Amino acid sequence: MEEIPRFGLLNLSFLFVVLISFMQLNVVVEGGNMEGDGNNALCNTDLSSFLPFPYSNLPNMVCKPLWNSYLLRYSQTKDHEITIVLSTIYTSGWVGIGFSRDGKMLNSSCMVGWMNMEGHGRIKQYYVKGFIPSEIKADEGELPLTNVPPFVAIQGATIYLAFQLKYNKTLKTQPILLAFSTKNPHHHRLTVHDDKTTLYFDFSSGKTDSSTDLSPSIFKDRRTHGTLAMLGWGLFLPVGAILARYFKHNDPLWYYLHVSIQFIGFILGVAAVVVGLSLNSKLHAFIPQHKGIGIFVFILTILQVFAFLSRPSTDSKYRRYWNWYHN
Repeated sequence: MEEIPRFGLLNLSFLFVVLISFMQLNVVVEGGNMEGDGNNALCNTDLSSFLPFPYSNLPNMVCKPLWNSYLLRYSQTKDHEITIVLSTIYTSGWVGIGFSRDGKMLNSSCMVGWMNMEGHGRIKQYYVKGFIPSEIKADEGELPLTNVPPFVAIQGATIYLAFQLKYNKTLKTQPILLAFSTKNPHHHRLTVHDDKTTLYFDFSSGKTDSSTDLSPSIFKDRRTHGTLAMLGWGLFLPVGAILARYFKHNDPLWYYLHVSIQFIGFILGVAAVVVGLSLNSKLHAFIPQHKGIGIFVFILTILQVFAFLSRPSTDSKYRRYWNWYHN
């Protein structure tokens, strides 16, 4: 069997990394819609043994998985009163659910629960005035809480956040923020979250809604971002590099083709980054690996553009060093 050239393996590895990075984004956007038998069993948990009334008795309860181990139980009455019980796996730190006006963290109101060092449950409303801990204000917010006190409980390895809201009309599609941290709040000041996500939940139907604001903007941008990245970084740049390596006998045709194709790949990559930044501001998903890979590849392409601009003549004494840099 003929051995694959090392240069070919590098290009295959590069394409694989781009594919994996794009798949991570798919998981974040679509992963909140998965249900299973384990979640169905959790929905049958008897809440009356550890939650007080009315959280222990939710008439016509809707129970839906949201994200990771987050499970949402709620009951909505005809007079627009909604009782919510959010549960998830818990070891330490805090767990939060936020209600946003536009799907963004800024100016959202959140219910956050945790167990303090003495083992006592704490739950508070927070208002997000900024992105640093000091700008997330405790005991402030716009959630229409009723006179029923919010409650937090630990049952086994699961934490339960329970609270009740009263609206002027039926709560329908609502941007929901979910976040957690493994570090406890310090004097009620929240620590930086370890992970977070945003989704649109339709409380009238009990479904994660992908047919409203999430569809025409986020899903379109995601497809555009992925297509541009695959064409630029996964097709044009590797093809341009292959031309430079294996077609130098067609001089100077190989050079003009190499530069032209690499330039097209660079432009497509820049466009993918621009769309990706727009998508990130809408999605508010925490995808450090995907973002890190994108930034790394983008920096490499910028370095190659500098190589073109700084290319010395073939008889220059700096040509050898430039070749090392370009390779």
